[in-house]
Amino acid sequence: VAYLVVFHILFVLFVWTYWKSVFTLPIQPGKKFHMSYADQERYENEERPEVQRQILAEIARKLPVYTRTGNGGFAVDLQLVMKYQLRIFHFSFLSFCRCVLKMDHHCPWVNNCIGFSNYKFFLLFLAYSLLYCLYIAATVFKYFLKYWTVTRHSPEPCRSPEPACLTNGRSKFHILFLLFVAIMFFVSLMFLFGYHCWLVSRNRSTL
Repeated sequence: VAYLVVFHILFVLFVWTYWKSVFTLPIQPGKKFHMSYADQERYENEERPEVQRQILAEIARKLPVYTRTGNGGFAVDLQLVMKYQLRIFHFSFLSFCRCVLKMDHHCPWVNNCIGFSNYKFFLLFLAYSLLYCLYIAATVFKYFLKYWTVTRHSPEPCRSPEPACLTNGRSKFHILFLLFVAIMFFVSLMFLFGYHCWLVSRNRSTL
């Protein structure tokens, strides 16, 4: 009973964070952060990178930004205040370009862009997925070990939940498959979750 309670708690948290990651729409920066048409045209017509950076710096001084870096610079990603066509940030469900506040990446697993509004739910989704896979692998592993330590020689069909019954029939394949999938996803999620935790600790994004 205790195993089932823990399993369903993790399952509910896993589904809830996945749902929030999918259906929480990205937030756009306010219009006061958008470039004017004249500034955008001026930037796009300029080919020299150093002049482009200078233009962006001039635009940044006009923005209502109060957070600065240690050397006095503006703590804002200036690329996000520019409005381009669909080539910049791809939305399969939108027919127009939208800038995303604190854009991190477009995740195909949740079919959504991960940014300021849903990054918290995305991290929780990774964390609960990691715990979910770990719990499944840990509870199945003891039955995997019984394949090598328990033998059954009776020719009668086994209908009891004894450990020896696991060495016969399709249950062995099911347990092996479940353990393999749980460990495979656990290792993958461990690296992905660790990478995003590192990004959060450095106040950075994948872009």
